[in-house]
Amino acid sequence: MRVRSQWFKSGRPKSPEEIAGAVAFIAWRIAQNALKNTRLAHFDVAVGNQYFDFLREFLIFLIQVADRIAYRQFDWNVRVTFTSTLSHRVADTLAENQAELLGGPLADLKTRFIQRLNQCADDYAGFEYDSQSLNFAFVRYLGHAMQQIMDGHDQQWVIDQMMSIEAPEAITTLEKAMKGLLDDSPRSARSSSPGGPE
Repeated sequence: MRVRSQWFKSGRPKSPEEIAGAVAFIAWRIAQNALKNTRLAHFDVAVGNQYFDFLREFLIFLIQVADRIAYRQFDWNVRVTFTSTLSHRVADTLAENQAELLGGPLADLKTRFIQRLNQCADDYAGFEYDSQSLNFAFVRYLGHAMQQIMDGHDQQWVIDQMMSIEAPEAITTLEKAMKGLLDDSPRSARSSSPGGPE
């Protein structure tokens, strides 16, 4: 999938909070695209709790990828600010959409996401990440998380769907998007809109 990842106003360093906000928007789009592709591949993901469970696990995966990219680019304090802001922005977006469709207190939905994120982050931390050669354990963890969500025969095949198709595509898209967002070089303006990712 294609995402826009250039700033309207370039030529100045962006704060980690600004970058995190843009990445959160892109991660949401990537997760939605992965869900759409998985359903098109004839996996049954029912609208309801299962739908949001899928998005939750994929968004957690994307946050881990973004954090590894941040590790290459930022010092410790900036990385912590970036990943924390990203996590809360993503949690807000998921909670708002889930509450709108299924109901439930926003604060509780967000808390559940953050708790699950913290649990998974401890596990992901034990896996190597290399954008050039996908680490087996890193992407297989996503597959196993999705396996717990699926029903019936879909449990058998969803790991391969994640490892062979959805995870590699998502990583490629997010790596490219963050490369664009982290580029501070000036560029000719094509729009008079205020800041934000293009």
